[in-house]
This record gives sequence, C-alpha cells and structure tokens, in this order.
Amino acid sequence: MTPRTFAFQSARGSFPRRLLPLLALALTAVGAPAAWSQDANPKVQPLLSTGRTVIGERFAYPTGAPARVTSVIVTLKPGEETGWHRHGVPLYGYILEGELTVDYGPHGKRVYRKGDSLMEAMNAPHNGRNTGAGTMRVLAVFMGAEGRPNTVPAKPPK
Repeated sequence: MTPRTFAFQSARGSFPRRLLPLLALALTAVGAPAAWSQDANPKVQPLLSTGRTVIGERFAYPTGAPARVTSVIVTLKPGEETGWHRHGVPLYGYILEGELTVDYGPHGKRVYRKGDSLMEAMNAPHNGRNTGAGTMRVLAVFMGAEGRPNTVPAKPPK
C-alpha cells in the first residue's frame, strides 16, 4: 500500500481519500434517524439520599467482614404481616406496589405506598402489615456483611 492510498481496500482497488468526507456524510445520514429517535442522555430520577433511617437513627455500614449486598422482593397479601423484627444492617426499601403500614412501636406508624422509598429502622423493633386492598411488594436491599444477619426476630415493644 502506498502512502497516497487509504486503508479501505476492495477487490476494485482503494477508496479515494478526497471522497472520504462524502462517505462520512452518507454513513451519518443512514444512521442518523436511529440516533435522533433515541435520547442520548438518560433521565435520572432521584429516589432517596439520606444518612438516617425513617425514625432518625444514623446508620453505618458493617465492618470487620467482607461486604455482602442482598436484594429481595417481599410480597404480602392484604392483611398479611412481616412479624416483629429488626435489622442488623442498613436496609433500603422501595415500594413496588400496594400499601404497607409499619408499626415502629413508640416511634409511631408510617404508611408507605407504591413509589415510596425509605431507609428502614435498624435497632427499633417493627412490624409491617399490608393495609391495602391488593398485593404489596417491596424491593428490600440489605447493605450487610458476610456472617451478619439481615433480619433478626424481635419481641413487640411494650
């Protein structure tokens, strides 16, 4: 290949360098409709940014063991409950559908509905109940550590 030819080679010879701008324009025009129909910048919708749980506890990530993130979807039928429990690690929750009422004992009750997000209480025992007419589903993301339980059964507060 001589210095005057371009890298495009075919059975018919090299592509003339002076036609490259036209080739680039043609290729752009062919791909442009697809590019114009797509949003080049994704839309970002913030859900939650906090350093405290729903009852005001500061939280910290567990130390002393390798990190372990676990995500689950908890599903409750109308009237079903989680049972009294607490969390040994930070828990982010996002209500996918339905309505969940959580009793935090002396810290009161809170109602969460589809689209709500929260950092769940850690040290305070609490019980969640589906108080809606349909199925309730919550995405729960535990930010834990190997060997540490995400959820611990607890007695109801007096």
